[in-house]
Amino acid sequence: MIRVELRKLLVRPRTWSSLLLLCLLPLVVALFLRVSHLAPRPGTGPAFLSAVLANGQLFPAAALGIVLPLFLPVAVAVIAGDSVAGEAAGGTLRYLLVRPVGRTRLLVAKLVAVLAYLLLAVTLVAVTAYVIGTSLFGSTAAPTSLSGTVLTPVDLTRRTVLVVLYVAWSMVGVAAVALLLSTLTDSSLGAALGALAALVLSEVLVTLDAAGSVQPYLPTRYWLSWVDLFRDPILWHDVQRGVAVQGVYVVVLLGIAWAGFVTKDITS
Repeated sequence: MIRVELRKLLVRPRTWSSLLLLCLLPLVVALFLRVSHLAPRPGTGPAFLSAVLANGQLFPAAALGIVLPLFLPVAVAVIAGDSVAGEAAGGTLRYLLVRPVGRTRLLVAKLVAVLAYLLLAVTLVAVTAYVIGTSLFGSTAAPTSLSGTVLTPVDLTRRTVLVVLYVAWSMVGVAAVALLLSTLTDSSLGAALGALAALVLSEVLVTLDAAGSVQPYLPTRYWLSWVDLFRDPILWHDVQRGVAVQGVYVVVLLGIAWAGFVTKDITS
């Protein structure tokens, strides 16, 4: 069942068009910075951006930061929101369950396909950004952390991989929200929009002083903490909090999705 879902994911044009758009955005930003001369010179302006302009090997992390606030969550929400609701809307969900598949097995297969998509997305963005960054900004200067220390190739690779994993884990929370809503409705669009509405609400609350008591528990609160992975030494506090908060949301939301789906009366 998992192989079937992965095959369906890989043959859909929507999958590759969304991945292409995700990879295209960092390219557009990099070209704009390269030709507009509006970016700060190395040593001035935003620290991470200045470091990227000095060495393009840092651009993968910057590219993930570019797609993280909006475009990546939208792509993940659309894919996850369509996972179950799309089958129901197409009238194929009931026929899938007539076969000896089992609801738990089907839900696990859908989840694995969504996880494969988001991991593929962040990896492709990082790899594409590396090629773009080194081509446009060069890689001769020694890469530096936000603290100004020189990063060895091994250290740079380790930190970049940690950023990829952290961003991917952050998107698992988005997938959990969309997948839960996908089990509750027959509308793929409704599930995706519901997940995005929850994230927008979280972003709004993060900026409100009146919501200070709940901000540490919001799903988007620690998304941008990946920047701390490029400090020296690495500031683990917010990164660890981000991992833990996402873990709670993933476990709770997927648990609710499973409990509701295995007992749901499937009519479509």
